[in-house]
Amino acid sequence: MPRSWKIGFGIFFLVVLALTFLEANEPEPLNMNVSYSGKDKIPLGTFAFFESWKNTREIKEINQPPFEFLAKEELPEGIYFFLNDYVVFDDNELNKVLDWVNRGNTVFISAGYIGKNLLDTLNLEVRTDLRNTDFKSRPGLKLKNNRENFRLNFDIEALTFTKIDSLEHNILGTAVFSDKPSEEKPNFVQTSFGKGIIFVHTTPEAFSNYFLLQEQNYRYVETALTYLDPDKTLWWDNYYKSGKSFYSSPLYYLLGNKPLKWAYYFVILATVLYLIFQGKRRQRPIPIVKTLENKTYDYTRNISNLYLEQNRYREMTLKKIELFLDHIRSQYRLSTQELNSDFEEKLMAKSGNNETETQELFKKIRQLKAQENISKEEFLQLTRAIGSFKNTKNGRTGINA
Repeated sequence: MPRSWKIGFGIFFLVVLALTFLEANEPEPLNMNVSYSGKDKIPLGTFAFFESWKNTREIKEINQPPFEFLAKEELPEGIYFFLNDYVVFDDNELNKVLDWVNRGNTVFISAGYIGKNLLDTLNLEVRTDLRNTDFKSRPGLKLKNNRENFRLNFDIEALTFTKIDSLEHNILGTAVFSDKPSEEKPNFVQTSFGKGIIFVHTTPEAFSNYFLLQEQNYRYVETALTYLDPDKTLWWDNYYKSGKSFYSSPLYYLLGNKPLKWAYYFVILATVLYLIFQGKRRQRPIPIVKTLENKTYDYTRNISNLYLEQNRYREMTLKKIELFLDHIRSQYRLSTQELNSDFEEKLMAKSGNNETETQELFKKIRQLKAQENISKEEFLQLTRAIGSFKNTKNGRTGINA
């Protein structure tokens, strides 16, 4: 190898080594994936909020859809708390939720996208506001009973209400896009529904780890939660979560245990190797081809039974004679066109039968062929005579006729 090639390969190897080192030591980028799970510590998880809140009140986690949870015979009571980047109920599920609220319970929904069927039921309309300059959308958050402006330090698509009925809805909070009061848009409303209450909040980022751990932002959440009755049981929804806090797949538990995970990988590897090597060594199976069955006997039996059932003894007699003559032609090589005395002498010589039996047999054959009607007894007599003739051994030829 030329020296210049060696130098080039050496430089290339050092560059790859340096890039690998830099990549290995580079800090992991901030994970801004949406979760809202109470067990996630990523910026948009809610570990800090959930852990601090459950120390102050009774919280029960729900890992099933609301339709199943609210279909029990003994309905639970309390506050159903939904927190996610989206909450969309189908019509049947929404009816279950609304019926539960109508019984005197409370639903709190904080989501960046809310199903249209729920908004229509509550007579609400929403839109996305992007009003900040410099390509940023970081609105402040204010509450009715706490006019402090809490700032978001990351960009969001702020969802605000554009249709509010002051008789039906109580505005509890706003999103602030500038210092002007006219630029404050409602993002947190309370609505009475039957005997219960529905809270709708459109900025779930306010409950995230990233927001709560910035300065004094935790006071925003504390104030927002004062509207919820502390004596009621709070049902924390884990089903409508972008980041699941529970896993129903057995594979998750399998891969979560290191020994089981490696055992699982080895099983997959062994299966692949078996398919590669065993598949090459083993020949394809040779299919079993069944030989064709001789149906002549069954066919003959069926035809004979048909003739017997119909008492067609003349047809059976003629068939019997034809088969006997065919036997003579194939066995003794004699022509059967004329059954005369010359034919009988040749047949006696080849078959070994005596003259009397041979002459009586063919006399009987000529007689039956000329008859119009043949009885069963005559047919049986002919059959026995032909059988006796065939069973006679030919001493000269050694052929068993």
